[in-house]
Amino acid sequence: MSADGGDPDAVLAGLRRHAHELVAELSGPVRRVRLRRGETSLEVEWHDPATSAPTGPAPAPAPRAAATPAPPPPAADDSGRLAVRAPIVGTFYRAPEPGAAPFVAVGDLVRPGQVVGIVEAMKLMNEVTADRAGQVVEILVDDGRPVEYDQPLVLLDPAGG
Repeated sequence: MSADGGDPDAVLAGLRRHAHELVAELSGPVRRVRLRRGETSLEVEWHDPATSAPTGPAPAPAPRAAATPAPPPPAADDSGRLAVRAPIVGTFYRAPEPGAAPFVAVGDLVRPGQVVGIVEAMKLMNEVTADRAGQVVEILVDDGRPVEYDQPLVLLDPAGG
């Protein structure tokens, strides 16, 4: 028996079922799912094949992977600034937890793949990462505010990076 009151294999099987249901219900692309029940946790992460080197046979696609749209390319505004956009509908947070320092602030230099925030959807924390290098010129959404899929969250000046 585990500390969370059930057989660890049964708890893990329940978490797997729950992860499958969540991924099937989400409308945007999913990069990572992390679920926990007591001492037992399950984390699944999908890597972008465009940025990952092949390491062997391709894994089986995630549920509904073919129906999940690819993240949009970063959009530049008239000044050439790039927007880092919400990967999913949810609540935007600038820091990993309440009271912690924000992931980025205006003036910070970011690199491709760097976390600039998180969007919580259905109790899952989805990292928001920069697609390109640049300097943060504006944070467009306040901490704890709801966001829509593909909504601009952070503006980057690619020349600053």
